[in-house]
Amino acid sequence: METSELLKKVRHIEIKTRGLSRNIFAGQYHSAFKGRGMAFSEVREYQYGDDVRDIDWNVTARYNKPYVKVFEEERELTVMLLVDVSASRNFGAVGEAKREMMAEVAATIAFSAIQNNDKIGMIFFSDKIEKFIPPKKGRKHILYIIRELIDFQPESTGTNISLALEYMTNAIKKRCTTFLISDFVDGSDYKNALSIANRRHDLVAIQVYDRRETQLPDVGLIKLQDSERGCEQWVDSSSANVRNRYTAWWNSRQEKMLATLRKSRVDLATIATNDDFVVALMTLFKRRG
Repeated sequence: METSELLKKVRHIEIKTRGLSRNIFAGQYHSAFKGRGMAFSEVREYQYGDDVRDIDWNVTARYNKPYVKVFEEERELTVMLLVDVSASRNFGAVGEAKREMMAEVAATIAFSAIQNNDKIGMIFFSDKIEKFIPPKKGRKHILYIIRELIDFQPESTGTNISLALEYMTNAIKKRCTTFLISDFVDGSDYKNALSIANRRHDLVAIQVYDRRETQLPDVGLIKLQDSERGCEQWVDSSSANVRNRYTAWWNSRQEKMLATLRKSRVDLATIATNDDFVVALMTLFKRRG
């Protein structure tokens, strides 16, 4: 991308996402995530109204009555963005491409973090770790992040969510809030890595998808390509049986992803490329607040 065009896009996203994070998300971000940047202090007996997620099950079992962990809020939080840069993100039939939506979502969260005096870092991943940007503060740092969100070119095309989570868990020792932004087109099992990452950090999943991915249109014989593996296949989309099987496949994959996130106790926001991502993020923040 030409430098002048890149700078225009960086400026456009900066203006849009900075305004959103300042005018809409400021309070919700703070209540949803700021209080979770905590250092363990002590345990005390459970009181009505305490968050059940803070129960210390080992102490509870020992004394046969519920005890909760007491935390002290840290003055600043570290926020990590795990951004999927596999080839499937380039798809876009309804609305904008998934990569553009992912960039705007990530930039909005990044500005929310900076405005709350938090550090922000990022990991680009495909089926390998493409790039690691250590957490820092400041406008220069966040503009660098936005530029990379727009113009970064990965070396690989596949997806490995487990690898990204394991890398983040090993690279970031201090507890942080992590946003995993992906279309979740990953055939491997990432449940174990998800559970471990969410125990050590505060993990939130954001799925970006295109509504055209959920069902095949009736347009006759078409050639479909797997952008991550490169293979192609002709499909007769005029066949109701073919279209129904495709929809069943999508629903099955989606249900599997949702079950994995539920079992790992990871919050999820799903955003279609023709949706208003502001609504989805607001709903997510309020749910956690």
